[in-house]
Amino acid sequence: MLIKRNKKAEEKKKQIQESQGSQPASSLFGDPKTPHGEYSATNKTTIGQNISIEGVIRGNENLEIDGLMKGDIELKNNHITVGPKAKVEAEISAKNVTISGQMVGNIRATENVKFTKEANFTGEVKTKNISVENGAYLKAGIEMAHGAKKIPSSLGSESGPDSETIVLVNKAKTKE
Repeated sequence: MLIKRNKKAEEKKKQIQESQGSQPASSLFGDPKTPHGEYSATNKTTIGQNISIEGVIRGNENLEIDGLMKGDIELKNNHITVGPKAKVEAEISAKNVTISGQMVGNIRATENVKFTKEANFTGEVKTKNISVENGAYLKAGIEMAHGAKKIPSSLGSESGPDSETIVLVNKAKTKE
């Protein structure tokens, strides 16, 4: 009797696999590569509001953080989003970064960094392109890479031949 149950379970498992198409084990565990070996922009991992992580995150898919994160995040060819309820203390390396929550740390993005109106950021940013929505809070040093031409820094020092450091300071007027 026990052998029949096992055979039935095996047959049912085989039928399910055949009806859904057999998947290699790597795709069952979140391998972000498409069948052609490219990385898919649709693969995304989310760290939920009730999750707290301390350590290093490395990978090859997009990441959305809605919880707490402290450490390093290295997703060099992907997009990292810090959601509006997130609290992050990290060094981030990615292709694109969007900040909507609280973040203290440094961002190195090879393409774009976007600060939404909900952003609260303290740290340094190094990127090619940056956008800041009205209402975002930034206390940051910003270094933006240039193309082939060299533009001297108005601050008197340069970090590299193709970069310029820009420091933004917002001093609110107070009534006395």
